[in-house]
Amino acid sequence: MKLNIAVFFGGESCEHEISCITGNQALKAIDSDKYEITPIYVAKNSDLYTGEKLFELKNYYDLNTLCNSLDKICLYKDNNKTYFKPIKGMFAKAKQIDIAFLAMHGTNGEDGVLQGMLEMLDLPYTSSNVLGSALGQDKAVMKQVLACENIPMVPWFCVYSCDIEDKIKEYEKLADEIGYPLIVKPANLGSSIGIEVVHVQSELYAKLKEARNYDDKIVVEKMITKLKEVNISVMGRTDNIRLSAIEEVFKNDELLSFKDKYESNNGSKKCGGKLKAPSSGSKGMASTSRIVPARLKEDQENEIRDYASRSFKALSAKGVVRIDFMIDEETDKVYVNEINSIPGSLAFYLWKEVGVDFKEECNLLIENALTAYRNKKKKTRTFDTNILSNYKEN
Repeated sequence: MKLNIAVFFGGESCEHEISCITGNQALKAIDSDKYEITPIYVAKNSDLYTGEKLFELKNYYDLNTLCNSLDKICLYKDNNKTYFKPIKGMFAKAKQIDIAFLAMHGTNGEDGVLQGMLEMLDLPYTSSNVLGSALGQDKAVMKQVLACENIPMVPWFCVYSCDIEDKIKEYEKLADEIGYPLIVKPANLGSSIGIEVVHVQSELYAKLKEARNYDDKIVVEKMITKLKEVNISVMGRTDNIRLSAIEEVFKNDELLSFKDKYESNNGSKKCGGKLKAPSSGSKGMASTSRIVPARLKEDQENEIRDYASRSFKALSAKGVVRIDFMIDEETDKVYVNEINSIPGSLAFYLWKEVGVDFKEECNLLIENALTAYRNKKKKTRTFDTNILSNYKEN
């Protein structure tokens, strides 16, 4: 009997549509000969839906119409197994889920919230655990953890949105010490949403106020003006790490924007030095203009691979992640920028360059989820005690 793989995507996030693309890519890549595949769409209000129409991305153009044609479902646990069942219908049949395959991005999907629910359901899942997901989502805490591991990052500081008015002079002083230009970005968002460049001190206050529309915590960091952006994907667990090819990505503006990442229809890419024809329509992160492998000096490549492995371990990562790096072309210094604990398109475009196609990547993620789950179950988590039988109220 085939294991039932439930692919979760969508969510209450600014990255909802990007997650739908990643989820649809995964639905097509998972080996249907080996697994049964169930799509679970998480609507923007966090309601859960399933149905055959979720297998075709063209059906997502009108989300309200799509949801009206799907079965709204609930998840529950019974006899140590996890099931989903349509909410409507007295005689609706429940169906077991064996593994949760996560294609979620951002709030409530990538930040540990969904992972916590899956832990309560005792269901294996393909991403980092609650801690690793939360660390990957919060860029300020992520930087604090990496700093403890002596992993290099550009100078930065954290701003709490409630303090902007009262502490603006303090923040301006910190910004002057780092030096302009600066990057201002929400601590808990991805896909380049809400990120702004600050060129002079007079712009800082307004940019901070704009960023707090997205988050209560804001990261301010030094902007590298002569910048090379490179990314690498890491897959596995802390005891079994695999590294992908390294990509060099291109931007049309001062920074790699949402449009550069996901709407680059004319963004051709080079793989192995050969130019490939552009594709029509967005393909998620696969649409980004890039060179694979990145043009790097040998010592830079070695540094990136070392920092990627160390960051993966330090941030309690599992599954597949993408770690973004910055290289200052004036000094040749390499800096870790951030980790994406569930990267757009699951970074399949980086794995295929080292001989791992998307189907194999999905198989590896499923196998990794099962191994991580078995390892967790071997740990002592509860004790049989008799405390309540002897407890007396005052």
